[in-house]
Amino acid sequence: MARVLVADDDPSFRALLRDILEGEGHSVVEARDGEEALLFARREPFALVLTDRRMPARDGIALLKALRSELPAPPPVVVLTGFGTIPEAVEAVRLGAADYLTKPLESPRALLAVVDRLLAPETPGDEIVTGDARMQDVLALVDRVAPANIPVLVTGESGTGKELVARRLHARSPRAAGPFVAVNAAALPESLAESELFGHERGAFTGAERARAGRFEEASGGTLFLDEIGELAPALQAKLLRVLEDHRVRRLGSERDVPVDVRLVAATNRDLAREAETGGFRRDLFFRIAVVPIALPPLRERPDDLPLLARHFVARLAARHRVPVPELSAGALNALARHDWPGNVRELRNVLERAVVVRGGEPLREEDVHLPAASAVPAPTLDEETREREAALEALRLSGGNRDKAALRLGISVRTLYYRLRRWGLN
Repeated sequence: MARVLVADDDPSFRALLRDILEGEGHSVVEARDGEEALLFARREPFALVLTDRRMPARDGIALLKALRSELPAPPPVVVLTGFGTIPEAVEAVRLGAADYLTKPLESPRALLAVVDRLLAPETPGDEIVTGDARMQDVLALVDRVAPANIPVLVTGESGTGKELVARRLHARSPRAAGPFVAVNAAALPESLAESELFGHERGAFTGAERARAGRFEEASGGTLFLDEIGELAPALQAKLLRVLEDHRVRRLGSERDVPVDVRLVAATNRDLAREAETGGFRRDLFFRIAVVPIALPPLRERPDDLPLLARHFVARLAARHRVPVPELSAGALNALARHDWPGNVRELRNVLERAVVVRGGEPLREEDVHLPAASAVPAPTLDEETREREAALEALRLSGGNRDKAALRLGISVRTLYYRLRRWGLN
């Protein structure tokens, strides 16, 4: 069962949540406010966080933002509010909340339905909805290589579904019963990246109050998904190569190696082959991780998938937010078709989630999808990083320089946007 962090300044409500969750076998840690919850989350991993919207010291939204910006693999967060207004629900979802519930709880089952959904393992191929011939070829390749215990490198623009492909590889492999551990390399603080991946012993550095296994140890017997691998510092690339070759890790502060049995699925939105040739990425590591390369096409090259994906997301999002499935008007579909989707499938889902929540089951109109005017599709001669840079600049322009809004428009985290702006010298 799962370890759940509950943050609420009302001790009686915390006790209620504890009783409900522990009755289902979950382990619960209570925090009196957002500040205490953040301290707990920094010290140990949680599978799920339930937080009140309004608390002293740090409220639920501030906690949500901190978890998403500070933790390499933040847990899903459910926001509980006694006010239940649509604007607060939209704000929570916009900022990355996995769901929201109103207080008082409708019933224990209402809470457990959300918890069970968020803690349930992914279904093989979940949300990979396509009728596109190129994507069908990609999925056929994924299914062919899934049983083999070899590294895979998934490439594609942000939001194209690289983690979903990684989960499909895991679910259709002999490792399916083992853990699937996802790590975003771009979100790893450089000073803590080695500890996060390989673990540390107590006292290895300031603040290391107890020993902790790294992500490789956590993934042993299963699959480690290392997203944005191109963002790893050169020193860490060398250590990663050694682990892949020796199948052993050494925690920081330790003098002994720990054997690990991990299949690595790496992902990047950069041209690592070219960077390996020019010295921007270790050449030997590139060949080690790219035994099977799988390239995902961007959404703008899959126009026939737009209505399929839109109807799929609308149906799932309506169920998630407990509203009737809204009709997608011709105007809304035409507006979606005119957009070039720099944030790809993730951006489409975010746009539709806002619309579904705001409309509450009413038909989605053209004005409900809140899309900017269509921009020109990037010329094929531009490399991917140039396209990303131009998309980010356009999103910032349309958002009036607001980076939170620009990241939402792009379908990426604010932390990832900040990192890319620094990389381009635009911070």
